[in-house]
Amino acid sequence: MGVRDDAEAMAPELAGLRRAIHREPEIGLDLPGTQGKVLAALDGLPLEISLGTALSSVTAVLRGGGAAAPGGGPVVLLRGDMDALPVTERTGLDYASQTEGVMHACGHDLHTAMLAGAARLLAARQRELPGTVVFMFQPGEEGHAGARHMIAEGVLDAAGQRPAAAYALHVASADWPAGVISTRPGPMLAAAEVLAVTVHGHGGHGSEPYHAADPIPAACEMVTALQTMVTRKFDVFDPVVITVGSFHAGTTDNVIPDDAAFLATVRSFSPGARDRVRESALALVGGIASAHGLTVSAEFRDGYPVTVNDEAETRFAERVAADLLGEECCVAQLNPMTGAEDFSFVLEQVPGAFLMLGACPPGADPATAPNNHAPDAVFDDSVLAAGAALYAELALRRLALS
Repeated sequence: MGVRDDAEAMAPELAGLRRAIHREPEIGLDLPGTQGKVLAALDGLPLEISLGTALSSVTAVLRGGGAAAPGGGPVVLLRGDMDALPVTERTGLDYASQTEGVMHACGHDLHTAMLAGAARLLAARQRELPGTVVFMFQPGEEGHAGARHMIAEGVLDAAGQRPAAAYALHVASADWPAGVISTRPGPMLAAAEVLAVTVHGHGGHGSEPYHAADPIPAACEMVTALQTMVTRKFDVFDPVVITVGSFHAGTTDNVIPDDAAFLATVRSFSPGARDRVRESALALVGGIASAHGLTVSAEFRDGYPVTVNDEAETRFAERVAADLLGEECCVAQLNPMTGAEDFSFVLEQVPGAFLMLGACPPGADPATAPNNHAPDAVFDDSVLAAGAALYAELALRRLALS
């Protein structure tokens, strides 16, 4: 039997693992329950397993027939993220989250099950492997930079040498029909970071603003000026997105507060644009505050860099996907996505590719189905076998090329 057939045969077990993880979601870097489920799924396989210290990660190394010792053959890394989101589930599924206010709304439960399935598929072919596979089960993708923590703890050197290539899959509850693969070379997802601004004034009575230093009008001006800056200072073909999602000031109608604060998410698609938006935004808010006779505290908080797919590795992954799943299941991603991914930290050091996998449920229209992160987002378990097989096939064929 081939990889795809073997994956289909284990599909019920993969669905069972995915649903068990979905019922008991965990947030952030500390995922002890999820880690335990992964270790149980890997139990008995010929893997070298190490656990994270600063986070509940699992790194599993499978050495093939030609890689009995470190340095024996090339290395390929496969990554699956494991964490959930602070979202209250509204799917009505019989395996819905049992943890109040927490949900696997981004499909990481599927990624975890697929990667565990790939470990089983490749372990069964250990003698055929002309190298080593590193399975990276990662917590904390949702804003906690879990990949960066795992890199710091040595995941890229877990096999004794750096990977020749790295791959990650990400399911989508909308946009593509179930089983469709989409990717592109170059920028695949945006850089993302937080702009935090606090305007400092001097409070007073709302009826006598001339006796105070009102921070609210200046902060409001900053919000609109940031939008104008994006359209006037940045190339439309190298875009920047700034969205203010949080604005707080004051306590009642007739009191001018001392401070006004807002938070914005900032997205960019090239290192140059990322550097320019940082410099320009800080200069803009500083200038507006000064013009109003106020002061401002503003900073960019570290986020995720641009997720950049290697040209050769992306074309290779597309060929493997087309051979495994069919040409009709491969759709080119024309433009980068405005979401962000901490697999970007891996791709800064290892050539590789990040691929989207459609998981829209039967009967739903991908154009209108609830998107990832929505409380009613539903993912189709039928893609679990395809994802596990694709992970495994990418490793098998890439090791054979090196």
